[in-house]
Amino acid sequence: MPERPLILVSNDDGVNAEGNIVLREALAEWADVYTVAPLSEQSGQSHAISLHRPLRHRKLDDHVHAIDGTPVDCVYVALFRKDLLPRRPDLVVSGINHGANLGADVHYSGTVAAAREGALRGIPAIAFSALGGLAALAPAAEHASAIARRALEATHPEGRPLLLNVNIPPEVRGHRATRLGQRQYSEGVDARKDPRGGTYYWIGGPGGVEHPAMERADTAAVDEGYISITPLDLRATNADHLAFASWVAGGTSAPSTEEDE
Repeated sequence: MPERPLILVSNDDGVNAEGNIVLREALAEWADVYTVAPLSEQSGQSHAISLHRPLRHRKLDDHVHAIDGTPVDCVYVALFRKDLLPRRPDLVVSGINHGANLGADVHYSGTVAAAREGALRGIPAIAFSALGGLAALAPAAEHASAIARRALEATHPEGRPLLLNVNIPPEVRGHRATRLGQRQYSEGVDARKDPRGGTYYWIGGPGGVEHPAMERADTAAVDEGYISITPLDLRATNADHLAFASWVAGGTSAPSTEEDE
């Protein structure tokens, strides 16, 4: 690896979001940082990719580019357009997201998806999220920078690219290696009327959330003031249910309850 690694930064809050700005500034102290991020907010886009519309590009600085697409669009374009990056990145970093991405949030998060796209392309990747509002983002960036540097310096596990989901509380007591926990939202769909009398829906409910107790969960770590560092897997196959799938496919033996648990 060159003396200064090359890091591709993206996010889902938009290229001018405070979390993205402080993150790339912190990383630039020891790495060559190139940002390719959405032109506008793309929260909740998950791993959406734009296959049926053109993507517009804006160069905001020598090292900062905006794409009017999803977080995955941005990472994809950056890796396949040779005029945006001088070489293949050593690390893809996404964030810092304005708010947590804990538990099942990782399936909806554009922040996590941008990092996942890097890992799918064989590049180590980290998604960073921070709690505590705008005031917490600058100190969170210092923690994120240290974690990214340590991740680059480590010997990576063989076989699959590293993909980490990191959540940073506003007051940090330490770090914990965690697994995904559970978030129970006060969910619902609100029906409202537009000025012309038509009905429209607003998804999300009142916004409250609870974290059930769960050993080594990212939710518990952050609630207790620890940075949660959760390794995510790119494999989607549920090996525990292969026997059930075999039976559905025409096998003669029904799967046992124990195999499916």
